[in-house]
Amino acid sequence: MITQPIGETPEKTQEAVLLYLKRQGELTVSDLCDLLGITSMAVRRHLSHLQKEGLVESRIVRQVRGRPTYHYKLATKAEALFPSGGSTLAVDLLEAVFETSGHKGVMELLTIRNKKRIARCKERFEGKSIGQRVEEISRIFSEDGYMTEWEEIEGGNYIIYQRHCAVHDMANQFRQLCSMEPMMIEELLGVKVTREKYILRNDPLCAYIIHANEAAEPNNMHGANDSSLNS
Repeated sequence: MITQPIGETPEKTQEAVLLYLKRQGELTVSDLCDLLGITSMAVRRHLSHLQKEGLVESRIVRQVRGRPTYHYKLATKAEALFPSGGSTLAVDLLEAVFETSGHKGVMELLTIRNKKRIARCKERFEGKSIGQRVEEISRIFSEDGYMTEWEEIEGGNYIIYQRHCAVHDMANQFRQLCSMEPMMIEELLGVKVTREKYILRNDPLCAYIIHANEAAEPNNMHGANDSSLNS
């Protein structure tokens, strides 16, 4: 799964495919063969993988003569993989809120945003077991660029690892962002969550223990009882 932003000189073939599609709009398998210098079989394999990831779409273009041709283009989801000024805008907005309303205003804004995000994701968890919900929340964070993994641990509990922080610089300035993640996980899983590792505390990753048999505490804001935020 591609989660890192794609630059001007991609290291992987699938990243190069996405970059060419970004630059040129639509391309055929033949076009990509010429651009990448690889076989049509290899191009089709990469395109198939990218389509399964929801990053590439295709359409059939019928010819006057001969067989129809498939044209490939980026899906909306892929746009998030390319650098943008969104993070700068977000920081500017948070700084503006802080200047007018202080830390309380920043927290209120982020809480509203978090509630909207939770509402958008809820249907992805309906009818699923706790293990399936842990897998789904991990997938959501990976989609957002957090390089997320999970595993079951003793006692029927789970642990979620985030090996990359997609909002590192912003979170370093506004630690309130870090309280949003466990709030979101608890709301969507319905069980207690505790942070065990924290990148901004100089740990190599962020890690959350999912207490599968303990209900989430109502109105838990995760700031007062999370020592990692106060370190």
